[in-house]
Amino acid sequence: MTGTELHFLSIADAGALIRDKKLSPVEYVQALLARTVELDPLLDAYLLPTPEVALAQAKKAEAEIVAGNWRGPMHGIPFGLKDIYNTAGIRTTAHSHQLVNNIPREDAVTVRKLLEAGAVLTGKLATHEFAHGGPTFDLPFPPARNPWNLKYVPGGSSSGSGAAVAAGLVPAALGSDTGGSIRNPAGLCGIVGLKPTYGLVSKRGVIANSFTFDHAGPMTWTVEDCAILLQTIAGYDPVDPGSADVPLPDYRAALRTDLKGVRIGLIRHFYEEDTSAGDEQKAAMEKAIDVLKGLGAVVEDVRVNPLGVYYDVKIVIAEAELLSVHHDDFAHRPYGFSSDIRRRILPACAFTALDYMSAMRTRRRLIDEAKSVFDRYDALLTLGNGPASKIADHTAVSSWESPKITTAFNVIGGGAVSVCNGFSSKGLPLSMQVASRPFADATALAIAHAYEKATAWRAQRPKLERGMTKPVIQPKHAGPASSDIDPKTRAIAETLAARNGFTLDDTLFAELCEGLPYALAMADRLNKDFRRDEEPANIFRMPR
Repeated sequence: MTGTELHFLSIADAGALIRDKKLSPVEYVQALLARTVELDPLLDAYLLPTPEVALAQAKKAEAEIVAGNWRGPMHGIPFGLKDIYNTAGIRTTAHSHQLVNNIPREDAVTVRKLLEAGAVLTGKLATHEFAHGGPTFDLPFPPARNPWNLKYVPGGSSSGSGAAVAAGLVPAALGSDTGGSIRNPAGLCGIVGLKPTYGLVSKRGVIANSFTFDHAGPMTWTVEDCAILLQTIAGYDPVDPGSADVPLPDYRAALRTDLKGVRIGLIRHFYEEDTSAGDEQKAAMEKAIDVLKGLGAVVEDVRVNPLGVYYDVKIVIAEAELLSVHHDDFAHRPYGFSSDIRRRILPACAFTALDYMSAMRTRRRLIDEAKSVFDRYDALLTLGNGPASKIADHTAVSSWESPKITTAFNVIGGGAVSVCNGFSSKGLPLSMQVASRPFADATALAIAHAYEKATAWRAQRPKLERGMTKPVIQPKHAGPASSDIDPKTRAIAETLAARNGFTLDDTLFAELCEGLPYALAMADRLNKDFRRDEEPANIFRMPR
């Protein structure tokens, strides 16, 4: 095979060729490593390629397969890791100055499972700092770029994973999803990304963002590949207190090409009322709905709580948890973080214990509502992310300004897969989300697979060539100015900073104040009218 044929192979096809001894794992890895050397300078998808490790693992895989010891469909398949996955003896930075010299002693559980399956690690991939923040240039490594247009964001926070898979640098990558960080880059880069049900995939060894909402999951070019990768990494981890001991189906075998008898609830108001989707996004959704109906599915509009309710719950819980994770560094080494992440985390000082518990108790109500909806439907459908915006247009405060369409499915905890459903007039991918009840991820994958097979979107790939010009990006938006802070906000911020033990200079104080009005408004919107016995959505199990 030529290098061109190799770098766009699916996991399913490459795995079958390797199993049948028609493709050498070494040849395969060498082709992808060469493509990475040629094209990654345009994309900045990798923070740390590991070619020596990859070649050694590929040689081992080839020897095992030649000897008749084929381990399964990931044997000899290259994969990349968002750089929040611990890798024994290999630098893991979370794309931050804070961990730029961090060398873990152990692999994350998911990494260990992939290596035990015979997969081949090609390197660590770009992320937004600590799986948070946004594309910014005040970090030790540059932000990744979208392979469909190098001026545009690939989405976050699993940015390098989305860019690398879409560009054909690697067929499999792991990302993480706290509020959409797998599905966002999957949608913007035109690939498939699954946020598995909470507890289905171990988070042990993955650097924490939010203990309540973090999900580790697969990112691939096709739904079938996503099912293969999920099968490898899913499973009970007795040391992870959030891990669920549930039977695993055969995700690949559950895929189907017809949807007769499948009932899908369309959450149309998420993108027609709660957010302002563009005409191209809405048109792509209508065409996708027609395809699903043509495959035999029953698609009906359904209403749940407004998207903003889910977003308030998620932000109050997640930002409070993330502030607690990084509190010591914020108190003593705040300039070890980028301005972008400081402007997202510092306003969480505004959240009180009452706010946190009100959000947790509201989450329980949202989960109960979702259960009643899933009693009527096999899956839920709504818009995904896309088209991408320009890197230069990014603002940190945008994370506080409006709800994100991926967040609801983190709050209710079930599986949610993003799949490409078209392209914009500028050639940028569009997407939709299919969500399942908890632990019915196979259903979401089956619907997405049927849609994927009935459409032609997988035939389109970004056009990247050696010698292309890498655009210079000049961010349009500077940091906030302390002179713009009104007296009321200033007084509240001074109290909050002191209460949290923060000594803030003018720059840091302005960053706290920028998002503070949004955080306070979010806390005020939370429902606080609960019965005494109304419990939060806790999940607890004594680790072994």
